[in-house]
Amino acid sequence: MRLNWLPNAICIARAILVGPIIVALLSENYTFALTLIGLAGFSDALDGMLARNFNWRTRMGGVLDPAADKLMVFSVFIILTYLELVPVFLAVLVISRDLIIIVGAMTYQFLIEPVEGEPAFISKLNTGVQLLFMMVTLMSAAFHWPLSSFLVILGAIVIFTSITSGLNYVIGWSRRAWLKTHLS
Repeated sequence: MRLNWLPNAICIARAILVGPIIVALLSENYTFALTLIGLAGFSDALDGMLARNFNWRTRMGGVLDPAADKLMVFSVFIILTYLELVPVFLAVLVISRDLIIIVGAMTYQFLIEPVEGEPAFISKLNTGVQLLFMMVTLMSAAFHWPLSSFLVILGAIVIFTSITSGLNYVIGWSRRAWLKTHLS
């Protein structure tokens, strides 16, 4: 029996987890929110590992996986900002970077050719740092740990990786679009 549908099912379950995460955050049940975000992170690693190791990659999975990731990151950053646990400018930067990449990819897809490819290492690092920042922010709130200095450093790393990975996508895909339209 082939289970090639399993990574997509795990990904959909991860997207569905965003609702309970939002409810937990808004009710300031940070420990439960941490648990759910940890589960979402584990499911992200699991569906990716299954897709790669068993060659269960699908076009749908290529869309679902980053969409589920963005849904969680957007939602958590917005709620953490609303709860005054994350500065507004940081949430705006994180969300703006992703929106610029999404609009750019859609534009490229519509005007030039289908978008294919793996995320760059800096983008994967950025997602990991954002997840770590969210988790540490929630740990600080849940357990009243004095982590403000560590959060400032992590926040600076989020800023750096968001800008660097955003520029990497914009410059790389702009160059690719120019070459495709001017040298073809």
